[in-house]
Amino acid sequence: MSIPVPIVLPDADHLPVVLVLASGRGERFLASGGSTHKLQADLCGATVLQRTLDAVRASGLRWHLEDVGHPGMGDSIAAAVRATRNAAGGWMVLPADLPLVQPNTLVTIARASLDGEVLVPWFEGQRGHPVRFAASCGDALASLKGNQGAAPVVSAREAIKMIVSDPGCVLDIDTVADLERARVAWKNRR
Repeated sequence: MSIPVPIVLPDADHLPVVLVLASGRGERFLASGGSTHKLQADLCGATVLQRTLDAVRASGLRWHLEDVGHPGMGDSIAAAVRATRNAAGGWMVLPADLPLVQPNTLVTIARASLDGEVLVPWFEGQRGHPVRFAASCGDALASLKGNQGAAPVVSAREAIKMIVSDPGCVLDIDTVADLERARVAWKNRR
């Protein structure tokens, strides 16, 4: 499958910035028999990270890659938010190990009405990514630390649940078996 055709978003400056988190150590993948970091693993001719970045680029949204090693996901989110403080439209947190997320899904989440401060996509009863945060969450996100990610920010606010039809929101790569499932899904994409 080729790289998705980019979507042109004339209002991208007013939409959330996609924070692509690629700082993790990938220990579960290595422990499951992986021979490389999960983000560098081959997914049908490109790395897992490249597939994720291709989708983000094709969405037309502004984005930031956070790939400096941090002690935990919370630290990564905080660093990414601090690096993009001018994000008037807020942020969408996307772990880099979700290579099957669709560009149109990213745009749909970015453009959804945000009645609260947090929007969480759900696919077939599973909570997914990217999680969208209003700009008003900036200080809380910028002060995150540790391995809980943005869970403290989400739990302190009323999160809006958005049903999506994209399995790529929940198909993350944590083990070699996950990578094999992703390869099958990639080959079966239309």
